[in-house]
Amino acid sequence: MRTFSLIVLAGVMFLLATVAWSGDFKKGWDAYSSTDYATALAEWQDLADAGDVKASYGMGLLYGNGFGVDMNDDMALKYYTYAAENGHAEAQFNLAVMHQNGWGVSPSDESANTWYKLAAEQGITGAQVALGRYFAMDFLDTYDPIQAYTWFKLAERLGDIDASAKCEFVATRMTADQVSEADRRVIAWVDAHQALFAK
Repeated sequence: MRTFSLIVLAGVMFLLATVAWSGDFKKGWDAYSSTDYATALAEWQDLADAGDVKASYGMGLLYGNGFGVDMNDDMALKYYTYAAENGHAEAQFNLAVMHQNGWGVSPSDESANTWYKLAAEQGITGAQVALGRYFAMDFLDTYDPIQAYTWFKLAERLGDIDASAKCEFVATRMTADQVSEADRRVIAWVDAHQALFAK
């Protein structure tokens, strides 16, 4: 009897797992990309709630923008945070933007920059530009032209079309030694992140 109970229990667990994981992230992404937000929501909801990182990012997009659902910063933060804490670079970037702008949380450059840095390290050029801008603000105590130049130059190397002008502007306010140090940091970062440049 116990064996039968275990077999029945295993079968029920399998069916429940199938239902919980019945969504399809790619199908949801294709729907999202074509503005069919109802289908995206249907595909991602169960996946995200079961712990799927990509689906959690997708749910953050829906709630963060009010696509197919009422805009809800708390729900966007919930889903972005889960995805970001599990290494999803775009979720880290979007979470940084929410912290920077105070959407659903108190505005915090420190929290924003923590998430920007994680996204920037994974090659998200928007995060690199955001860090460059932050360190380029010469009216803040955190002004650091070497870091600003470095992040702008990395974003440029990864294809951001506006980063070059920003980098050139910061360079006009730097000494030759500072530019040399920034260039050295850029080379070291590129060497350590070759996979990003092989795409």
